[in-house]
Amino acid sequence: MADPIIALTQRFEAALASALGAEHARTDPALRRSAHSDYQANVAMALGKRLGRPPRDVAQAIVDHLDVHDLCTRVELAGPGFINLHLRDEALARELADTAGSDRLGLPSPAPETVVIDYSSPNVAKEMHVGHLRSTVIGDALARTLEALGHRVIRQNHIGDWGTPFGMLIEHLLDLGAATAESDTQAVEIRDLDGFYRAARAKFDADPSFADRARHRVVLLQSGDEATLSLWRRLVAASTRYFNSVYERLGITLGDGALAGESGYNAVLPGVLTELTGLGLTRESEGALCVFPEGFTGKEDQPLPLIVRKQDGGYGYATTDLAAIRHRLLDLHATRVLYVVGSPQSQHLSMIFKAAQEAGWLKTPARTTHVAFGSVLGPDKKMFKTRSGETVKLLSLIEEAESRASAVVREKNAELDPETSAKVAHAVGIGAVKYADLASDRIKDYVFDWGRMLALQGNTAPYLMYAHARIRSIFRKAAAETGSEGEALGAIVVKERAERALALELLRFGAVVGEVADTLEPHRLCGYLFELAGAFTSFYEQCPVLRAPDADARRSRLALCDLTARVLARGLGLLGIEAPERM
Repeated sequence: MADPIIALTQRFEAALASALGAEHARTDPALRRSAHSDYQANVAMALGKRLGRPPRDVAQAIVDHLDVHDLCTRVELAGPGFINLHLRDEALARELADTAGSDRLGLPSPAPETVVIDYSSPNVAKEMHVGHLRSTVIGDALARTLEALGHRVIRQNHIGDWGTPFGMLIEHLLDLGAATAESDTQAVEIRDLDGFYRAARAKFDADPSFADRARHRVVLLQSGDEATLSLWRRLVAASTRYFNSVYERLGITLGDGALAGESGYNAVLPGVLTELTGLGLTRESEGALCVFPEGFTGKEDQPLPLIVRKQDGGYGYATTDLAAIRHRLLDLHATRVLYVVGSPQSQHLSMIFKAAQEAGWLKTPARTTHVAFGSVLGPDKKMFKTRSGETVKLLSLIEEAESRASAVVREKNAELDPETSAKVAHAVGIGAVKYADLASDRIKDYVFDWGRMLALQGNTAPYLMYAHARIRSIFRKAAAETGSEGEALGAIVVKERAERALALELLRFGAVVGEVADTLEPHRLCGYLFELAGAFTSFYEQCPVLRAPDADARRSRLALCDLTARVLARGLGLLGIEAPERM
């Protein structure tokens, strides 16, 4: 299926070349939906200024060479140079039939790439909190979207599982009796990760002998002492089980196979340092070995360093980040690497990308992108915290979402049995949290508002879920009327204005998903789904489905309903949100 805009763009390219010369063939015709026609092309406005000609004259020249008789009933000039296009009903119906007959629902099939996505990245022995929400949700939506388009997506959960804090954590684990376990592989359950970390830190700060043991333990860990590594593995295993439980509740596609923690690069750090030095990219500064990527300066215009070996001979997170990007580009053969990381890391990641370029690891066509995002704020427009001022834990947030959604579901459909009601409440609660995040322009902060995100009106997940469930209820009513499991769908015939508006929205789906893949902005898909649901509401109010004037119209409108439900469910699925059959 080709979106009409794609087909029309191709025709405009030919017309532009014929009317104005081959050099203008690739000029964007600036096709948009219009209140005065199905589509409007605004290309003549910009070209007129560039060519020094009246835009209306340019528009007339384009129209004189525009061959769209098979797609449009008429083409009109309007105002100072707008080109209005009215599609043929049969052209719309043809495209809709192609869309409805394919599982892809109009999704494009670009040249496949290998895309590495770095997202979520919690720390071992610490609970996930609201600060991890955006990276996890945005990263997962992008992974699902790029995968749906046919790309090979490699998820990388770069967890913090190495470094000096593990000395105190392992010693605290020993103090709790972990060394008495029967085998080194026995699981260690740490039910309160934050409490465990705080207790270890308190002991480290208050007990000099414990602090000395912790520092010695770091040396043993980094030197590969097997007994110490065994205890470290228990901490990682306990945390990984906890991470997986959060991901499962949130419906996140990160499993053990995506784990790519800092520790995984430990063995290659000396080699990375040797390579960078051999390329002449390192130099000593105040006892540390540093890389100074070109174009980055600090105070008094002094070059900014990436410290790749500290004064004490240890390695920092910059070294690990360089090892990671090298691995992703050279070993995983990524042509696109996405870092879904908060905006404050912008400069650091830009320096990593530049250093990778200078080292020869990052070469065209490979490219790297920092998928930056803002913060989650509370009603007071400050960082979102509990009433007591503590960071909001992610599991607590999930539980509250399910609890609040349960009340919404009971109010909307009290007839659901308890098991179904619980499943729907889970889907609504998690979907509401995810959608509120994804519907915001990711680069901006947004205010976490339970009332708004769980509302059944407006641009929310519950509104879209209810639209989908309402469509499915139409088919249950149809089955009850006919006494069959399902009613045959007919060929889609577009006659009424509301049918036409819905048809045009349905045909935009593939193009919008393609835009999300290009721009890495999931809010574009959210906005589209909201507009689609609105178009369906208008269609449903103006065009009776089960009480259609004749059998052919009924089957056509049922087919439109079915396609709308499928597109809504697929679109929500790309965002990582379920679309319940009942609500």
